[in-house]
Amino acid sequence: MPFVIVPAEAFRLTRGELQYHFTESLKPGKHKRGFCAQCGSRLTGAESDAPSSIVGILAGSLDDPSWFRPQMDIFASDAQPWDHMDPAIPKYEQYPPQR
Repeated sequence: MPFVIVPAEAFRLTRGELQYHFTESLKPGKHKRGFCAQCGSRLTGAESDAPSSIVGILAGSLDDPSWFRPQMDIFASDAQPWDHMDPAIPKYEQYPPQR
């Protein structure tokens, strides 16, 4: 699922509120995913309560997603045979290397 990563302090919800669901992560901690409290649509992921954390905003939830350009494919090892990923962008079996 395509998403835009931003620093947590740069993320601001302009309407409504998020409800969260937590699942196990391959990294220490848990995945924190945000859903619209009214309709249940998934809006965020890749969140953490750790300092200097990030928020992944699902590109399809943006008011104008037309500017979105994928930079990498992560968890390519889980891709389905019908998922034709762009061969021009980097692929990572799981998480990309830390910078």
